[in-house]
Amino acid sequence: MSRPDEDALWRDIVDSYGDRPEFPDVVPEQEPVPARPAPEVPHELDAAAWEDEGRFVPPEPPPVPRPRGVRALAWFGLFGIPALMLVMVIAHWSPPSPTGLLMIAWFVGGFGYLVATMNGPRDPDSGWDDGAVL
Repeated sequence: MSRPDEDALWRDIVDSYGDRPEFPDVVPEQEPVPARPAPEVPHELDAAAWEDEGRFVPPEPPPVPRPRGVRALAWFGLFGIPALMLVMVIAHWSPPSPTGLLMIAWFVGGFGYLVATMNGPRDPDSGWDDGAVL
C-alpha cells in the first residue's frame, strides 16, 4: 500500500468517527415466555415439621493438652525466645553475649527436641497414607 492510500484511509476513519452503523432488523420480535408458577409446597415438607428432625449436636471436644516438663521448655524456646528477642530489639536493649548465645541455643535446642520426639506413623507398613482413621 502506498502512503497516499494510507492517508486516505485514516482520513475516512476520522471522518466517520462517531457514526453508528444501521443494521436491518434480521431477528423478528419473539413473544415473551410466560413465567413458571412457583411449585406448591406440600404440607409434609413444611419447614416447621423438619425443625427438630435429624439435628446433629457434636459432642464437646476434649481439652487441649498442655505440655509438661521438657516439652514445655522446648515450646517456650521455639516461640517464646523469638518473641522475647523481638521485644528486646524494640526496646533497644541488648543482652550480654552469653545470654544472647544461651537464647539462640535454647531456640535451636527446643526445635531439635520437638522434631526428635515427634510421633511417627502408627504402623510402619501403612505407607504414606493413613486413609480414613475413625
